[in-house]
Amino acid sequence: MKKNTSAPAPLKLYCSIFGHRYEVSKKVTFHVKEYTCKCCKKQLTTNSNGNLTELTPKFQEINSILEEMYMRRSVRSQEKSLSSSIC
Repeated sequence: MKKNTSAPAPLKLYCSIFGHRYEVSKKVTFHVKEYTCKCCKKQLTTNSNGNLTELTPKFQEINSILEEMYMRRSVRSQEKSLSSSIC
């Protein structure tokens, strides 16, 4: 069964009149973040040009891989700095 994730009509109407109220829902890297509207729950992310684009399954997969690579790199960088400071 599919979940109904769309917002109620009054909240969609609010966003169409006053605009979305986006907040950061996930920090993928320093430059890539995912945003969610507080009212209608619309999700956006930053694309390769730094512009906001709708968070599709394709972009979700890209962000998860990017986050995994970023975490591995930061761990390796910390290990490298620790080993160089000991010597």
